Amino acid sequence: MSTEQDIDFSSLPQVDQTARPPHQRRPRFDGDVSELPDRACWALQQLLTRRYISAESDRDLYTWVLEYRAQLSVRLSELDLLLRIVETAYAGEGVAFVEQARYESARGVKLLRREPLGTYDSILALHLAQMMRASGDQTVLISRDEVHALFSGVLNDTDRDTVTFTARIDAAIARLTGLEILRKSRDDDDSYTVSPVITAIMTASVINELQQQFELLLGGGSPSLPDDEDVTADA
Repeated sequence: MSTEQDIDFSSLPQVDQTARPPHQRRPRFDGDVSELPDRACWALQQLLTRRYISAESDRDLYTWVLEYRAQLSVRLSELDLLLRIVETAYAGEGVAFVEQARYESARGVKLLRREPLGTYDSILALHLAQMMRASGDQTVLISRDEVHALFSGVLNDTDRDTVTFTARIDAAIARLTGLEILRKSRDDDDSYTVSPVITAIMTASVINELQQQFELLLGGGSPSLPDDEDVTADA
C-alpha cells in the first residue's frame, strides 16, 4: 500500500476550473446543422440585419458577439463581410457592426444591402458626430429647434419651399431616432440626447467627406453622399 509520502502530487494532471462542462447542442429546427452555439447564431443574425449592436442597449447580444468573435468573423468572412467592434470612450458604449469587404472580385456578390441614409439624415449625423467629438465625456442634449437651426444656411434649389424643407429635417430627426442615434428626452418630447455610438460608426474620413457635401449644399449645389456602408465603417 502506498503512503502519502509515496505519492508525487506534482505529477498529477491539473484540472481547469474555468472550463465549461461539455454541452450537447440541440437543433433549433429540423435541418439545423450549425456548428455554432445558439447564442452565436442569434448574434450573427442580428449583425446581418441591424446597423449596429450597442453594449448599452443590447448588453446580452454584445456580450455574445465578444464571446464568439473568432467564429463569427470566420462566418462573416465567407460572405465577404468584416466584423467591426469599437470600444468608445464612454463606459458601456461599445459597438459591434458589419461592413462590406472591399476587394476586386469577378464573382463576389454584395450581400450587405441596407436602406441608405438620405441627404438630410447624413448631414444631421455629421453635425451630431462633430458635437459628440467636441463634447469630450459630456452628454450632448439638442432640441428640435436646434436641429432645424443646423440647416438654416441651406440654399439648395430643391428645398426652397419652407414646408418641404421643414418636413425633410423632421424626417431626418425621426430616422436617426429610429436608429437610436438620437434618443428622446424623458422630460421633453422635443429634446434629444445624442448617443455616443455616433462617434464609433462615423470615421474621420466620412466626417470630412460629409462636411464637403454639406458645404456644397450650403452653396446651393446637389451633394453626392458616400455609400451607406462607408457611413458605418469603424472609427
